[in-house]
Amino acid sequence: MKLQGEITVNGRKYARGSDVPWYMIYPFFMVHMLAFGGSGFLMAYSNQGAPLGFLYLHGGFAVLVYTAFYLAMFGVDEVKWMFINAGLGVLGIYGQMGWLLSKFGKRIGDYPLSRSVIPFLYFVLYTFLLRHALLDLFGARDDEGKQQKVEYSYIVASVAVSLLLYVLQRR
Repeated sequence: MKLQGEITVNGRKYARGSDVPWYMIYPFFMVHMLAFGGSGFLMAYSNQGAPLGFLYLHGGFAVLVYTAFYLAMFGVDEVKWMFINAGLGVLGIYGQMGWLLSKFGKRIGDYPLSRSVIPFLYFVLYTFLLRHALLDLFGARDDEGKQQKVEYSYIVASVAVSLLLYVLQRR
C-alpha cells in the first residue's frame, strides 16, 4: 500500500509515498475498529443507552481519528468518495443495522436517528477499510483489470449480503 500521507507504525515513521505492507495496516485497524465500533454500537443501542452527548464525544472522536488515518493512508479523493458512497448507501446500512439489532430482539425504528449516527459512521469506515484490504490482499491496487474484478465482486457481495439481511430481518 502506497501511503498518501505520513504515518508512524510500531514506532517506525513512514513518509508520504512509502510502500507499507498490507499486513502492517489492515489487521490492526480491522480489529481496533471492530472493538471501537462494537462499543459504539452497544452504547447506542443497549437497554440503558449511553447519554447522547457521551456517545457523540466518544464515537465522534474515534471517527475523527480514523478519518485522519484514512487521509494519510488513502488520500483525500478516496476519503471523499467514502463519504459520497456512504450517503448513497444509508438505506442499505439502515437495513443491515436493523438486522443486527433484530438479533438482540430490538428494532432500529425504536431509536431516534440521532442514536444511529455513530454506529452508521463506524459501519462506513469499516466497509471502506474492508474494500481497501481486499484490493491489497488480491494485489489489485496497481492492476486495473484485477482492481475492477475485485471491486465488482465486492459490490455484488455487498448487495447480496444487504438483500439477504433485509429478507432475514423481515421474517
